[in-house]
Amino acid sequence: MPEPKSEQAEGIFSLWQGFFVVAICVGALVWGLIIFVILRYRRRDDEIPSQRPYNIPIEIVYTAAPVLLVAVLFGFSVATEDSATAVDPDPVARIEVIGFQWSWQFVYAGEEGDDDITITGEPGEPPEMVVPVGQPVVLSLVSNDVNHSFWVPDFLSKRDLIPGVENEITVTATEAGEYDGRCAEFCGLDHWRMNYTVRVVSQDAYDDWIDEHRAGEGGGA
Repeated sequence: MPEPKSEQAEGIFSLWQGFFVVAICVGALVWGLIIFVILRYRRRDDEIPSQRPYNIPIEIVYTAAPVLLVAVLFGFSVATEDSATAVDPDPVARIEVIGFQWSWQFVYAGEEGDDDITITGEPGEPPEMVVPVGQPVVLSLVSNDVNHSFWVPDFLSKRDLIPGVENEITVTATEAGEYDGRCAEFCGLDHWRMNYTVRVVSQDAYDDWIDEHRAGEGGGA
């Protein structure tokens, strides 16, 4: 499995690793007990085994242990979900992500006195989202036609765009680079062309990009 390239996915990735380790331990315990019984009681003799219909201590253990294990895993799952879905109250940027048949539009909210920056793609001509590395960015996911899904595979997370549903996520990219994104919800005949890229750059490069587009030199609308 690839290493996650976003802070939120790292927490989910760690949770999966924890579940995997617990599963291995449970499997090893079960197989260990099975092998023990096979080896310990493989010989037959005339001794009559205990005829007691129950064993209270063992029954308490094998009832309480799974309940406790599930409760602990549930607690870690809830904590990780809350952390991964929390919206940062003070992001470095707010971007409205609009999915439409069949491309994307990224609208960077302007600060007081500044106009918004709008990047619009066309089918087969993917738009590019630019974000600073290591900084939280809040994405507002909007669709006015059908369901779409914002998915960057390297970020190991995705979120649906549903008409009439307010949906926000915080993305904190941990490594600079260019990452492919696509719609992960079948939305019509040209769904396969509904791609985009996310370019993660340094804070200085991000500021320069914003300034260029505000001045109308970077091709933004």
